[in-house]
Amino acid sequence: MAEAGQPIVEVVGLARYFDVSKPWLARVLQGQPRLTLKAVDGIDFAIRRGETFSLVGESGCGKSTVARLIVGLHRPTRGHIRFDGVDLTALGTRAAQAPFRRRMQMIFQDPFASLNPRWRVRDIVAEPLRAFALVATGETVAGRVAELLTQVGLSANDGEKYPHEFSGGQRQRISIARALSGNPEFLVCDEPTSALDVSVQAQILNLMKDLQRRLGLTYLFISHNLAVIDHVSDRVGVMYLGRLCEVADAQSLFRRPRHPYTRLLLDTIPDLAMTGRARGPVAGEVPSPIAPPPGCAFHPRCPHAGERCRLEAPALLEHDGALIACHGVEEGRL
Repeated sequence: MAEAGQPIVEVVGLARYFDVSKPWLARVLQGQPRLTLKAVDGIDFAIRRGETFSLVGESGCGKSTVARLIVGLHRPTRGHIRFDGVDLTALGTRAAQAPFRRRMQMIFQDPFASLNPRWRVRDIVAEPLRAFALVATGETVAGRVAELLTQVGLSANDGEKYPHEFSGGQRQRISIARALSGNPEFLVCDEPTSALDVSVQAQILNLMKDLQRRLGLTYLFISHNLAVIDHVSDRVGVMYLGRLCEVADAQSLFRRPRHPYTRLLLDTIPDLAMTGRARGPVAGEVPSPIAPPPGCAFHPRCPHAGERCRLEAPALLEHDGALIACHGVEEGRL
């Protein structure tokens, strides 16, 4: 088992491509080639035990695909996912992966869609207990469900109700209770507060931080909300078009972003202090992941792009304690 401060999850060269071509006959008649969408295009990062590692980026950058790859909902096109030193991608069967999958769970974005509306809450929360055979008797299940509901701020009597009887924030608490019922060590949180009101978001985030302290959990937290990322993160990875462009500890990234795209993201945060700091808007649209630009994927929108940026994809290299994929930073121009 990984010790505190040691990586519990390691992602090496991870990629996932999707075939988005038209049916074979339509392609033959129209003379069109196969089309491949590069949702995740070769990324590397590690998550240390007990920390919150966050992925941030615009919609469509590949954050949620990474989450689904790690928990096994997608199989990678290439690359490796190691959990507590074991390469999960080398385990060919679900039976071989099961002991490790139990130790990781996922909290989904939409609490309205992720709960079975026909099941009582007690059955929803108890599902992992039964699936992983963690309890022996019905009485033990009932006691554990009551304990979990109380742990997330609900009542034990709420187990008799159905999901439609709860608010959005309460439903997300039920989702958290379900995720915790398997006694996981690692939780993948895919935008768990984006469907909630701002005041409810704060309650859920504070609950998750409290549970992390009490239970020693490790989080992969995914969001496009920079305020949320700043509140919960120890380290942050910034994704653009399926690749990581910067990885740094949260304090350094928000205080001194290095990559031009990270600067663009942080410039979208309202300046409540009204410091008058100049902001440089970046023109253009996010390129298609079906036909990404050559070289650095961000170069069509980057005000600092040079000829090398248009021809050569930058590697994720260490600079002043952060990992940055930028020729400008490497050459000392930024």
